Amino acid sequence: GHDFRYAVDTERIESELGWKPAHTLEAGLRQTVQWYVAHSKWTEGVKDQSYLDYYRLMYGDKLATGND
Repeated sequence: GHDFRYAVDTERIESELGWKPAHTLEAGLRQTVQWYVAHSKWTEGVKDQSYLDYYRLMYGDKLATGND
């Protein structure tokens, strides 16, 4: 939380593997926000924590206790 910025230098991965980002940061953020807006039912499940029902069904007490 104390860093003013994070910089990602993709030069090495581009030169060694030929990888390039498919989207700019701005475009990726825009697409992410648009997805959340378009999927409000999903976000409501996160806000009201009803998504936890799935984890309780799948993992039972492990979710509540944190035991493996």
